[in-house]
Amino acid sequence: MKKPRHGLAIGTIGVALIVLAGSAQAQQVPIPTSAAQVPGPAPGTAMTKEYVQMVGRMAYMWGWPLVDAANRAIAFSKAPEPGLLGGVVPVAYDRMAMLTRYIRPDQTFVTCTNQDVVYGIGYMPLDKEPIVFQVPDFGDRFWVYAHYDARTDEFSEIGKQYGTKPGFYMMVGPNWTGEKPAGISAVVRSSTSMALAAPRVFMDDTAEDHAAIQPVLSQIVYYPLSEFDGKMKTKDWSKLPDLPAPKSNGKGEEKWVNPETFFDELPAVMKQVPPLPGEEALYNWIGSVLAAAAKDPNIMQTLKDSAVAAESEMIDPFFLWRNNGRPAGNGWNSPVNGAEWGTDYPNRTGTAKSNMYDNRPEETKYIYTDNDGGGKQLNGQRSYAITFAKVPPVKGFWSLTLYDSLHMFHPNALQRYSLGTKNKTLKYNADGSLTLYAGANSSGMDKESNWLPAPDGTFSLYIRAYWADKAILDATWQPPTIEELK
Repeated sequence: MKKPRHGLAIGTIGVALIVLAGSAQAQQVPIPTSAAQVPGPAPGTAMTKEYVQMVGRMAYMWGWPLVDAANRAIAFSKAPEPGLLGGVVPVAYDRMAMLTRYIRPDQTFVTCTNQDVVYGIGYMPLDKEPIVFQVPDFGDRFWVYAHYDARTDEFSEIGKQYGTKPGFYMMVGPNWTGEKPAGISAVVRSSTSMALAAPRVFMDDTAEDHAAIQPVLSQIVYYPLSEFDGKMKTKDWSKLPDLPAPKSNGKGEEKWVNPETFFDELPAVMKQVPPLPGEEALYNWIGSVLAAAAKDPNIMQTLKDSAVAAESEMIDPFFLWRNNGRPAGNGWNSPVNGAEWGTDYPNRTGTAKSNMYDNRPEETKYIYTDNDGGGKQLNGQRSYAITFAKVPPVKGFWSLTLYDSLHMFHPNALQRYSLGTKNKTLKYNADGSLTLYAGANSSGMDKESNWLPAPDGTFSLYIRAYWADKAILDATWQPPTIEELK
């Protein structure tokens, strides 16, 4: 007996539905292949106070150096011309201001300066136009031009150790698409529209070298591309005008980050500083809370309260060297990713708080401590012997600097704040080792050439190794022992 034709049709439809259902169950959801395809927090998402506090603390740690750098640049932009802030610190915007000698020991604007180099500084707004900078012939003298983006990362290799030739060079912003002009040797590009230039040139601690360095200093000039004519410009930096200094907010370095206003300033800074690869999610995460705070004063107040707490609980401790970098041996610490921080946010912020604008490790290795070899805080009421079994092996120069509790120089009758390569009167031990002394009181006339005068209170010690040998970079070389003298 023949089956009804409609039965066959019904069966066929059923099989088709089963096949379709199986196909739907196996359909692949597209796997994201870029950050743009990964969704972030949805607008209007409910946010508890505790969640806002968590994001606020993370945002404060991450964004602290960015806001610090942005506020410094704003302050520099108000200088009518290159000059010396308060007569001591170079300041310039869209230009360069150079010192002609070591930075004065009585300056209190910047922490952890050194008296081994002659400094220059200037913030460059690269969204206006490219900046041309000149490299004179430094001969055998060590020099390096450190160029930083708004994250405090270096973006160029310009200096003696890189074999940079004398000539004209150009710095451009992230969106520049022009052609390299004739006469320009090379172009370096910042990842952000605001950049900082900070040349450092080594100078011996002698009157002869102070005079010999002046011709090359006069040729370290930065200026907008529109002024480039292919001719080497010179500037008598000794004639920089004195510019009035702002009123100090207290002791120590000017406070460039105010927790009370941090979250008012952060949104604009984030627009000026694009995320690094992998930071897109962080930007979305922080941005979603900032957007909510812009509409809800309670959320904004929670963010501000979190910033105030984070300043004392998270940021202030970075002023202690044991909380910066990692152990380097014999009780000293050292940063690892200096000026190439990436996502090393704790060390980036730690350096911004204690010692803004490091060089990259290959240019300068920094090693520091607050404590003697026994882990006890250094104090000028006691005397110390700092013995280098071998002085830092470098192709550039090295120094040991003594700072007070605020990371500033301690005024003293010898006008001595560091010892190292620049000094020609150091006395070495019979076995080739070198013992330096630190304390408020001299260890005797026979040791005075090796003595760093200290304040009566706490102080710290700081080694700089410019163009360090591999032994310093891989920690084969160990920093000196610090022994309290009885």
